[in-house]
Amino acid sequence: MTDSDPKTSGLRSVSHVKVGEDFAGVRLDRFLLKFYPEVPKSRLFRIVRKGEVRVNGKRAQPEQRLALDDDVRLPPLRSAGEIATSAASLAAATQGEPDVAVEPAAPATAAGKSSATAPTVVRLAVVVAPGRLRPGRQRPARVGLGGPRVPDELIARINATILLEDERLLVINKPAGIAVHGGSGMSFGVIEALRAARPHEADKLELVHRLDRDTSGVLLVARKPAVLRMLHAELREGDAFDKRYLTLLRGSWQLGKKRIDAPLRTDLRVGGERTVKVAPSGKSAASDFAPVEFYGPLATLMQVTILTGRTHQIRVHATHAGHPVAGDEKYGDADFNEQLRKLGLRRMFLHAASLSFTWPDRGTEFSANAPLPDDLKQVIDAVSTAASLRNRARRWRSRSGAGR
Repeated sequence: MTDSDPKTSGLRSVSHVKVGEDFAGVRLDRFLLKFYPEVPKSRLFRIVRKGEVRVNGKRAQPEQRLALDDDVRLPPLRSAGEIATSAASLAAATQGEPDVAVEPAAPATAAGKSSATAPTVVRLAVVVAPGRLRPGRQRPARVGLGGPRVPDELIARINATILLEDERLLVINKPAGIAVHGGSGMSFGVIEALRAARPHEADKLELVHRLDRDTSGVLLVARKPAVLRMLHAELREGDAFDKRYLTLLRGSWQLGKKRIDAPLRTDLRVGGERTVKVAPSGKSAASDFAPVEFYGPLATLMQVTILTGRTHQIRVHATHAGHPVAGDEKYGDADFNEQLRKLGLRRMFLHAASLSFTWPDRGTEFSANAPLPDDLKQVIDAVSTAASLRNRARRWRSRSGAGR
């Protein structure tokens, strides 16, 4: 059996599946969801932990990534009777009468004959008329592969942020306030929304890199496992990607073009929350800061190019240099943040403005740019106006003092 025909839910005997090119690099738990689409993800995790699913004869972990030609052992899991029982439970919950289609099938063997021991293909179709839903219940939004229900509003919002789409990548202009993936108090993120919007390729979409929840800008999503592996290999090189950010820092930056090369401890917890600090025992981290626009003593708009991709790197390096990021509640300056709030800043001023690299297999350059969002443009206008007013007031005071 190969992974080209994954509709094998309802396996009655142990089966072995050889991983093909389409699923090389895919996590084991996501691979299993193709074979057991009706089985809860929690149950799949349980059978993996119990050793019922094995890769190349060995125990595996749900997050383990599969390689080309890996042999995956699939246990018998759900019978047709269990499927029908689940459908009946759904009918009771919705006060409806679902339609259940159980289709036994004896797939052809290599000789083209039917096999008595071949797995049964069980397909479940549950159709409940909208009027049969209980009063007050809303119809669920679309579901990402094996994940929770994703709100239609989030799906529409993420779809509207797609900057570029080709056969290899999706380029997203990620909005601030949305995580790149679910977890840490958020059920859904960018990747869950994309998978729900594109069920035909949900099992292949993967994040190439990450951005903090409060950071906006360029985010890459791979559409093929081979592309993901290629770009992750490039990222491990350290300098293969050119990632540039725009950020507003406190005060007037007087360091010129400056590289902050300070190691970061990323494994610290304060009150159960991750906190990153500059420490000699930390991982190497380097960021190049260059001023773009000065706004008097109040703030400086900076371009930052990161040479490494450590958690909270720009924010911690900026604070280390004495110029924290505007709106940064964790590492920033409370008084400065309050000043900026009065000027309209409602989130951290950090935006992934551009990303570029050279495709290693083609030798061609790839580049993506995301314009500064309107909310940050408005803050820049307000800061610029405030700086101009301060300069006028200072010049007036200077002239008045000279006249006396």
